[in-house]
Amino acid sequence: MVKRVYFLAHGGMVQGWLIYHVARLLYFTRGRAAEHKLTGWVRNTDNNKVEGEAQGAEDALSKFLKEVDKGPRGSQVVKLDKEDRDVVEGEEGFEIRR
Repeated sequence: MVKRVYFLAHGGMVQGWLIYHVARLLYFTRGRAAEHKLTGWVRNTDNNKVEGEAQGAEDALSKFLKEVDKGPRGSQVVKLDKEDRDVVEGEEGFEIRR
């Protein structure tokens, strides 16, 4: 079953570098989405969080969200909020939005 989820990652400091962490999490998220063959998008928020929407098979989404919740090595995700969304038909790829 195809599902779509909105997520918001609240990050912590990485050796005192919050901005570094946000950028690192952004690219980590895109990479994990590609690995799991998900579609959607990810971007930085104005308050130094990472948000996005991911769509794909339910089991792949579950694995992806667990990985995003853990974050990349050397980084810290303090909290990951999730909310179901409507599936977007015909969506292709997973992009970083500015």
